[in-house]
Amino acid sequence: MARLVGINHVAVEVRDLDEELEFLRRIFDDVQLRGRNGGMAFVDLGDQFIALVRGGGAGVRTDHVGLVVDDREETLRRAREAGAEIVGRNDVLDPSGNRWQVVDYRDIQFTKAPRVLEGMGLKGLGKSEQAEEELRVKGLAD
Repeated sequence: MARLVGINHVAVEVRDLDEELEFLRRIFDDVQLRGRNGGMAFVDLGDQFIALVRGGGAGVRTDHVGLVVDDREETLRRAREAGAEIVGRNDVLDPSGNRWQVVDYRDIQFTKAPRVLEGMGLKGLGKSEQAEEELRVKGLAD
């Protein structure tokens, strides 16, 4: 199958990472970083996150939405067949130039309750051991 499951993250372009993080800390209690990598900072939202991306300059698209799917490879295969441009390992450009980052439900922290998955026709869709461990470390899984 190739089914949409949810939104993992939204990437937002900012002019200065430290300035943006300080702004968020003035508004919200206990702003935690999931990590920082080069020109990106990942603000933790439990099992989801916001990716802050330092602006890339003229013509460089840094904003995107991370879509959670039930089968990443099948989704990318179908996107190619539909004529989409694939950027990197898992980013799909739609006809309007929007960037959709495709991430597999099994491999990420984003989690739906079993009853919600069942209602979506995705009963039994599980997590990889790495994703389970990331959730356990945060106290979000047994």
